[in-house]
Amino acid sequence: MSGDPQAGREPAPSNVRRTVMLGLFLLSVVTYLDRVCINSAAPEMQRDLGLSNAQWGMVVAAFLAAYGLFEVPGGWLGDRFGPRLILTRIVVWWSGFTALTGVVRGYVQLLVVRALFGAGEAGAYPNASCVVSRWFPPQQRARAQGIVFMASRLGGALSPLLVLPLIANWGWRSVFFVFSVLGIVWAVWWWKFFRDYPSEKPGVNAAEIAIIGEGSVKRGHVPLAGMLRSGNFWAILGVYHFFCYASNWYLFWTASYLSSEKGWEASELAAYTALPFLLAGCADWLSGSLSDRLVNRIGLTWGRRIVGMAGIGTAGALILLSLAIEDRIAASLVLALGFAASDVMLPVAWAVCVDVGREASGSVSGAMNTAGQIGGVVMSVGYGALVDSYGWNLPLGLIACSCFVSMLFWLKVDPSKPLLRARS
Repeated sequence: MSGDPQAGREPAPSNVRRTVMLGLFLLSVVTYLDRVCINSAAPEMQRDLGLSNAQWGMVVAAFLAAYGLFEVPGGWLGDRFGPRLILTRIVVWWSGFTALTGVVRGYVQLLVVRALFGAGEAGAYPNASCVVSRWFPPQQRARAQGIVFMASRLGGALSPLLVLPLIANWGWRSVFFVFSVLGIVWAVWWWKFFRDYPSEKPGVNAAEIAIIGEGSVKRGHVPLAGMLRSGNFWAILGVYHFFCYASNWYLFWTASYLSSEKGWEASELAAYTALPFLLAGCADWLSGSLSDRLVNRIGLTWGRRIVGMAGIGTAGALILLSLAIEDRIAASLVLALGFAASDVMLPVAWAVCVDVGREASGSVSGAMNTAGQIGGVVMSVGYGALVDSYGWNLPLGLIACSCFVSMLFWLKVDPSKPLLRARS
């Protein structure tokens, strides 16, 4: 009498977290389509609204300041109330203000709308980190963050390819109306599909929960005061603050730089503003996977630290090199590679927030991103004014130097040390 070969066997692990990953991927694409479309629209918007480079810098700074100000509250809300509710609210909010960007008629209106857009979008990536901490095991977290940020760069690459034809046919205002719809569609799907913990989601079996580990079940909430006593925490803020000088320059100034300084025509800009994002997307995916492999071989501290330092240090060198190259094609390609190099650091930094933050990963990553956006505000205000006074190259050289400062801060980051003691 033959027995059932399946009898007594444990069921295979479900793989619901793959669909969760798809949701985060699409969130990140839409986030950057909505955020970066203003970079490609910048030359037309400046001409239509009569904005100087200094005024444009203030518009960018208004977004970044509000975005940074609300990052910690946005991340804390995700830790406290769950990323299902908070991400839905975030995406609906920013989609509304994306649409309102298309109706502004002057400088002050644009400042207000972009500030409110930034306030609404704040917390998106900290809440994505919260999802990663709850739905993915430690050995997959850098790769998961790499996929999230690869998607953001895909959104950034698609943005000019979609924006410039829209502008050519229907004007720059049409861009913001069209892109606002995408977020609403995502928010409806996320609310219906996602649950804050794997243990709450139908279809997730015990085998998958065992793979995910401790993040898969509810834990206590952590007071923010505990983070502030950690030198590790402040080193993470330093890394990201100086990283964002360069990162935000690529997000918001490349179209204006390539047009004004390198002489690219509007019809040529799409390819050269999309290229940095395409290369950076590849870098995000590869660096996240590389870091997870190094963690398994040489440990958490240097498995994260080596990748972060190599990426941001190389970025600074490539930005400086681009200033010495006269050929505009070669200089633009080197600049694009600089963005890719800086993004080698990006998923690793966010993975570190999950490594050390644990149940407070949303709050930790929110604080890190706040520090980064402060750097972005300083860069945007200072950069626009310096360009008007001294031209493009001196300010860009200073941004390259900020990459080297970020690299040095990595030496003080230890991902193996949680910011908060485990609760008994």
